Amino acid sequence: MRKIQELGSLPPAAELTSFTKKSIPALMKSLEDINKKLKKYSHVNKKAYDQYVNFSEQRDSLINRKEELDEGGLKVKELIESLDRKKDEAINRTFRGVSAHFKDVFKELVPNGAGELIMRTAVDEAVPDTDAESDDENQIDLNNPDVSLYRGVGIKVRFSRVGENFMMSQLSGGQKALVAMALIFAIQRCDPAPFYLFDELDQALDSTYRAAVASLIKRQASPSDDEENPRESTQFICSTFRPELVAAADRHFGISHQNKVSSLHLLQKDDALNFIANLMTEEEAVGEVTSLAPSKAKAKAGNKRKAAEEADAEAEE
Repeated sequence: MRKIQELGSLPPAAELTSFTKKSIPALMKSLEDINKKLKKYSHVNKKAYDQYVNFSEQRDSLINRKEELDEGGLKVKELIESLDRKKDEAINRTFRGVSAHFKDVFKELVPNGAGELIMRTAVDEAVPDTDAESDDENQIDLNNPDVSLYRGVGIKVRFSRVGENFMMSQLSGGQKALVAMALIFAIQRCDPAPFYLFDELDQALDSTYRAAVASLIKRQASPSDDEENPRESTQFICSTFRPELVAAADRHFGISHQNKVSSLHLLQKDDALNFIANLMTEEEAVGEVTSLAPSKAKAKAGNKRKAAEEADAEAEE
C-alpha cells in the first residue's frame, strides 16, 4: 500500500490487464526498473495528471454552462425585441385611435371648427441641414417614425370654417377648457371607463359651448346598438351652477351645508332649474352692485375735488 501510494495516480483499468499474467517477482523486478527510470523525473508533480483531469472536467462543465447561458441570452433578447415591437405598435395604435376620436369629438363640440393631435418627434427639434442631398442616409422616415424619436403630443385647433390654426398656448381659458374636454372624451371613446366625475367643467364656457358639452355627455352616457361602433353606457357625475347640464341630466341632487354637515337631497328637474336660475339672478345682481360701486366712488371723489377747488377760489378772492 505504501508503494502504491508513492506511485501517485493509478493507471486506468485497461492498462492493468496486461500485467495480470505476470508473477509477483517479475512485477517487482519490472517495478524496480521503472522506478529507476522515473528517478530522472523526480521533480515532476505526480498529481499533475489528476489536476489536469479535474480542470478538464470543470472546463467542459463551464463550456456547457456558457452555451446554455448564451442560448438563454438570445431568447431574452428575442423577448425584449418582441415586447418593444408590441409597445411601439400599442403606442402608435393608441395615438391614431385617440387622434381620430379627437377630431370627431371636437367637431361635435365646435361644428364650424376642426382639431387634430400632432405627435412631436426629434425631427421637429432637429436643425435643418443645408446640404440635404449629401445627407440622405441620415434622414428620418416621417411616415413611420420610431417611437424612440417621439417627444410629446401637441394639439392644433380652429374655431371657424376659415381661419388660423391655434396651438394650446394661444387659446383663452374657455377655449383651453373646451379642448381639454374634447381630449378627455376622445380618450373615453378609445378606452371607456365605467364612470366619470366632473367638478364644474362648464364654468369657463359660454352658453353655446355648455349646450354642446351637455349634448355630448348625454350621447356618451347612452348605450349604442351600432354594430360598427358599439358603445356601453357610461355614468357621468357632474357638479354645475349652469342650466345646460341640469337640463340634460337624468337625476338631480342638491347639496346643502348646515352646522358643518353636508346633506344630499334628491330634486326634480324643475326645482333644480329654478335653483340655478335664482342663483344666476343673484350673481347678476351682485355683479351690477359691484360695477356701480366704483362709479359712485368716482362721483363722490369728483364732488369732493370740485368743492375743494371752489374753497380755494374763495380763499384767493
